[in-house]
Amino acid sequence: MYILGGTSAKNVAQNLANKIQQPLLQATYKRFPDDEFYVRVLDDIAGEDVLIVQTAYPDPKIVELLLMQDAVHDAGAKKITVVLPYFGYSRQDKKFEEGEAISSRAVAQHISMHADCVITVDPHKEHILKFFSVPAYSCSAVSTIAQYLKEKNIDFILAPDKGAKDRAKEAATLINCEYDYLEKTRIDGTTVKITPKKLDARGKHVAIIDDIISTGGTMANSIKELKKQGAKTVSVACTHGLFVGGAKEKLLSADCDEIISTDTIETEFSKVSAADCIAELLLKTLPHIKN
Repeated sequence: MYILGGTSAKNVAQNLANKIQQPLLQATYKRFPDDEFYVRVLDDIAGEDVLIVQTAYPDPKIVELLLMQDAVHDAGAKKITVVLPYFGYSRQDKKFEEGEAISSRAVAQHISMHADCVITVDPHKEHILKFFSVPAYSCSAVSTIAQYLKEKNIDFILAPDKGAKDRAKEAATLINCEYDYLEKTRIDGTTVKITPKKLDARGKHVAIIDDIISTGGTMANSIKELKKQGAKTVSVACTHGLFVGGAKEKLLSADCDEIISTDTIETEFSKVSAADCIAELLLKTLPHIKN
């Protein structure tokens, strides 16, 4: 098996190659003056299995992925497995209003054209895997994040809402600490209080964990409230760190003690790698790979 790392997932591809001990393919990538993308696979892959690793975000990276798939398919690859560390458009998983595109389905169908198998990490909703017309699997980076948090002496895990409670529970079980979820209580027309549902964060080293941090607004408000309530430290952790719309500034101005994300989207906060959970899943679904 060979691994072809795309421009949006270089770190994951390299870490994955090291973990499953498979070689990286040599390829040429460039942008033309009109910003169109060019890819050329330099190694002979006829009859070989190829693993393409590319985060499908932002939009230009999706086009890059489709061209990488086309190049690998045309070069005669035997089996193509597409690894999407982050699957863009995954949050538009149904019609909220008539006339809308189901964006995750549309993207999944295009990716399926030249893929025999798809793997992604912590999708927003598991049911989007059914949008692919080939076998699709997901894995979770929560255990890797939890290990990092354990080394930081975090002793209280919070989910930002009830819907993310299971993620907090998983991390807390691995760390062997308490967990809860945050609940919003409206005090009046302009005031909303954010507190843990049952437990008290006073005197605790708290980590709020979620799948995605996008604009960071909810996280920032939660940090402020927890600090007011006496939390010693408050960190935030996620699998997919989008950090758009001034998220970094919001979190830091809220007195966030640490921002942690994986490298599904490579940023300055990518402190753990999603390659761990991807490698584990690959060894289960592709048993001919030997670690």
